[in-house]
Amino acid sequence: MMDWLWTLVLMIAAFLGMEVFAWYAHKYIMHGWGWGWHKSHHETTDGVFEKNDLYVVVFSLVVVGMFAVGDLYWEPLMAIASGITLYGVVYSLFHDGLVHRRWPMRWQPKSGYLKRLVQAHRIHHAVRTREGAVSFGFLYAPGVKKLKKRLKQQQPSGAQHDR
Repeated sequence: MMDWLWTLVLMIAAFLGMEVFAWYAHKYIMHGWGWGWHKSHHETTDGVFEKNDLYVVVFSLVVVGMFAVGDLYWEPLMAIASGITLYGVVYSLFHDGLVHRRWPMRWQPKSGYLKRLVQAHRIHHAVRTREGAVSFGFLYAPGVKKLKKRLKQQQPSGAQHDR
């Protein structure tokens, strides 16, 4: 049986590692060859679900597989899968709830870290096309001034974005 401290270390490492994975997947998969699903997230949708939610289904199935393999063969994988699951829960609460208002969450941060995350994600959504977006992470976001400057530098004239 794994020591609780190592379990906690693996969970935290997996949670933080998910930010690296999320940034990479968002920039190179979702804004790359997987744009067909992600495009719905940059458009106005009428229903409760959007095609982009298929990413949650795929990633969840992978984590369920990790739990199963961890339970049967390699216990540390259970801690890693738990950290990934925790990241998914935090992502869902803050990204879908706080930023996109898909949950009945009305609180809006007025200052600090969470306000910067919300602003950075809104700057990301200023671009409605596959190319030219900035700020692909979730837990870490550069400063708003830096993102706006980078966004302006990346936009060709006539690009489709909000001001």
